[in-house]
Amino acid sequence: MDPALVQICDRYGVFLRREAEDLGYHDHAISSLVKTGVWHRVRHGAYRDGATWAELSDTERYALLCRAAVRQARTEVVLSHVSSANEWAAPLWDVDLSFVDLTRRDEKAGRKEAGIRQHRGVLVDGDVVEHGGLFVMSATRTALEVTTLLDIEHSMIVIDDLLHRGLTDPERLATRYALMNHWPATLHTDLILRQVDGRAESVGETRLRYLCWAQRLPAPQVNYEIRDASGRVVARVDLAWPELGVFVEFDGMMKYGRLLKDGESVKDAVVREQRREEMICGLTGWVCVRVVWADLERPVATADRIRVRFRSAAA
Repeated sequence: MDPALVQICDRYGVFLRREAEDLGYHDHAISSLVKTGVWHRVRHGAYRDGATWAELSDTERYALLCRAAVRQARTEVVLSHVSSANEWAAPLWDVDLSFVDLTRRDEKAGRKEAGIRQHRGVLVDGDVVEHGGLFVMSATRTALEVTTLLDIEHSMIVIDDLLHRGLTDPERLATRYALMNHWPATLHTDLILRQVDGRAESVGETRLRYLCWAQRLPAPQVNYEIRDASGRVVARVDLAWPELGVFVEFDGMMKYGRLLKDGESVKDAVVREQRREEMICGLTGWVCVRVVWADLERPVATADRIRVRFRSAAA
């Protein structure tokens, strides 16, 4: 690719049509380069080299889409809502990544444009920060903003992650929320803030906790510590109901990937996890319920399976 366009991409992520035209590329040449895959059209009037685009993940491609929208904006804007969450590397499980969220800095009403959700919002000190070469909403405001677009489960996934990584905390969320409770679409924000927990370590764990809440199971304790006879912590379980004698472990392949030791296979990690479960059951006398991704798509049946374990443990 043209070295000048490479430099632009290195700085801004994408290059614009007018920049290519300034370098002598005419309409026919641009169309041909896009058609043959040498260039990829990120959005109308914004491009990236095709080789790089082909190697990017969905969230990386979305990041370039966001950068293109910022570069093409006709007024000063800030990446916000879902777009800001992506910049903070929050997990956007099952979230539509076809729209870019921009908030105007002049507090005027947003103009409608294809693929853009332009928001009007009052900015206070600390809301806007520079991150990754862009102006984005702070992690705290981002966490609150996603609750106005996403449902409870998807919002919990984003906020749990931001809390877990220390990018915000309950105090900062509560303080900023107090200044925005008059915003539209915040009716369930307070409910979400009461459900989030930074101790969750994965999307699966958050979804499992949401399942428990949505299916009206008793509130579990998160990342519960298991101690031996001497009081030493020997394990932690994802969710636990000590008073009911049941704990739940979420089994995802990514989890076993994290558990792998040098030279160990996934099968070795699974066997070691089974022995760990036996140890926990022996120390506590509790019953273990294992949940996998497919179980999260069957919330009623999964909740019923956990309830049965409550009764069997009590018996």
